[in-house]
Amino acid sequence: MRVAILCLAVLPLTAGPFAQELSRGQVIDDVKCAANPAQSYALYIPSTYTPGRPANLLIGFHPGARGRAIVEKYRAAAEEYGYIVAGSNNSRNGPWEISAAAVQAMSNDLGQRFSVDNRRVYLTGHSGGARVAMQIALTTKRIAGVIASSAGYPDSKPRASVPFALFGTAGTEDFNNIEMQLLDRPLKTPHRLVIFEGGHTLPPDGVAMEAIEWLELQAMGSGLRPRDEALVDRLLAKRQQAVTSAGESAAAVHLLQTLAADFTGLRDVSAASARATELSKRPEIKRALAAERGNVDAEARLLDDFRAFENGLQDPTQRQDSLNDVRALLSKLSRQAAGPEESPERSRARRVLRIVTMGASERVQDQEYLKLLQEYRPVRLDAGRDLGTLVANP
Repeated sequence: MRVAILCLAVLPLTAGPFAQELSRGQVIDDVKCAANPAQSYALYIPSTYTPGRPANLLIGFHPGARGRAIVEKYRAAAEEYGYIVAGSNNSRNGPWEISAAAVQAMSNDLGQRFSVDNRRVYLTGHSGGARVAMQIALTTKRIAGVIASSAGYPDSKPRASVPFALFGTAGTEDFNNIEMQLLDRPLKTPHRLVIFEGGHTLPPDGVAMEAIEWLELQAMGSGLRPRDEALVDRLLAKRQQAVTSAGESAAAVHLLQTLAADFTGLRDVSAASARATELSKRPEIKRALAAERGNVDAEARLLDDFRAFENGLQDPTQRQDSLNDVRALLSKLSRQAAGPEESPERSRARRVLRIVTMGASERVQDQEYLKLLQEYRPVRLDAGRDLGTLVANP
């Protein structure tokens, strides 16, 4: 594993012998690695790429080995900001060795084909693919940033700092929503979390563009790229418009806080910081912010309850009580999940039911419990399932 992931830290700065073989400005489905044709990746080369100017590189991983899905998602942003994007067609949910082999083959091949800026290598992934990206970034400590979609650390341990900029995404109905929120809370190093309306999916195109723009801001702030004053102004205006659209609300507080964090050192953000503080002290907004935090904590407690029930099943003296308790809780969550109107409780119930009913056979062998979970299994689970979530997260 160590050999594979270290390859990303030593990509050559000059293009190799295969640099001119591939078309620019279009998605290529299947680029076979020259040294190992069993390994391949989808690829997008921006139309502005020239071998004489090292490019930014974004390498992505999908839980179902759908490299094109990753590349298509970041294609527009890659063209606008000059990123080469490669998505593995081999890395998938399963044994780490499969993904490690893909990382080794891709990084070697990309280094041979293209002129890459070693300081600006980024990773992205969805669900289990996000865990692959995070594993690599945590191990090499040479990755500039990660876009983690719907999953976080492979070991699920909270961290106050990571050696890379981290942009996280999750849907409101995403069964890993709680994981991403609890991941974001303690971080002090550059980070941002965007929650969008939807389920366990890659982020909407607008959020994907926002992620790359955020990485550009981080690069300017840290000196990895020259400051582009016009770009800073444009991105600042975009954020300010979002703040205006949010009105006087808890959402506006979050937007102002992230604006201040992201533009510190690039622009005077004192007014945004002051406005965030002022709004957060208003009674109605203060209550809304507390409710948001309370909802996250309540969901974490529900998952703790299910973990305790599953542990209790293994003790003959607790087994029947655990079954009775979990049956009552499942019934309650099922009623909440079927509510006619959108609410934090309904979303929370739907997420928890997805989490506890997915991959249960990987965690527990109690057949009566598994049969009970099957009765409450949501009719439709989000695509790209991340099995074992209950054990690994939040």
